[in-house]
Formats: sequence, C-alpha cells, structure tokens
Amino acid sequence: MPEHRLKALTPLAQARPVITTVGRITIAENPDVALASLAQRRGREADFTQRAEALLGFALPAPGHAVQGGDWGAIWTGPGQWFLEAPFASHEDIAAMVKNAVTDAGSVTEQTDAWVRFDVTGRNATEMFERLSAIDIHRMQAGQATRSLIEHLGCYVICREAGSRYSVLGMRSAAASLHHALVQAAEAVA
Repeated sequence: MPEHRLKALTPLAQARPVITTVGRITIAENPDVALASLAQRRGREADFTQRAEALLGFALPAPGHAVQGGDWGAIWTGPGQWFLEAPFASHEDIAAMVKNAVTDAGSVTEQTDAWVRFDVTGRNATEMFERLSAIDIHRMQAGQATRSLIEHLGCYVICREAGSRYSVLGMRSAAASLHHALVQAAEAVA
C-alpha cells in the first residue's frame, strides 16, 4: 500500500502564508487562527453567557464589536451569535473546547477551514478600504467589527487599531479572489 505524505496548505494553496507589501500596506494571509461559531440556545441565554464568558475571560462583545483577551477573541456576527478565535497551535480543536465549556446552552460549529483571514496593516489602509467596500472605515475604532461586501464577497472586517490595522475574514473558497481584490485596492493607493 502506498504511503501518503500529506502537507497542509494555506487558503491561498501555499506551503507558507502569503505576505504581500504594496507601498505602505502589508496584506498578510494568517492561517494560524482557529475559528468556531457560537450561538446561544433559546431559553438558555443566562446560562450560556455565564459559561461562554467563563471560558473567554471577558464579556461577549455587543453588536458591531470584537474583543480580544489573552488567547481568545470574539467577534459579534448576529443576534446571539459570535465567532471565537484563538491561536491554532494551542486551539486546533477549538470547537470541542468551546462545546465542552458551553455544553447544551449553546451550539458550536468548527469554522477554521471555512474562512480565510488577511491582516492588513499600513498607513494607507483606510484609503484602501474606501475602494473596497461601503464601510465607513474612518469611523471604525479599535474593537469594532462589521460585515460588508468586498468584491461581491461577504466578509467581516475587524478594526484592530484605528487607521492602520485591520483583519478581513472571507470565505476560504474565494481566498484568491479576495486576496486579488485587496492587492488591487492597495495598488490603487500606493
């Protein structure tokens, strides 16, 4: 029987994350993040909140916000719904970890391989986002998050540092298209 030697690839189908610098903007593919969706179950809101916040060590973010604390991050995605993120190296089985914490008070789904994350940094990042979406990027402050279309793709944009550091979550199946759109917009403001 032949021996298989499988190698993990990034969402952009490379052995190592793609990092593209255009002028003052850097667009870095970030596959080192584990991701799970978390939804509270009806009638279990108080129990759910207590369990989720005990796991995270901070309060779940309100609509339009994201919170980072220690290894965990949480992004509000809808009423009673969040994405939870953590370092992949220590949270590879993030869905099981979260499910063990919230038990039957919440529903958890593994999302790591369904999404691509690009971290965008640089002084011209706001101008780049002006060309990409309808987000009022100049009003976003650190800890805010929103969903928007970028080149007809539903994405989440998280402001890590106002004016210069953002994360974009998009569908993994469209990683190359999203990366192309980000690079094209960066080139337009370079």
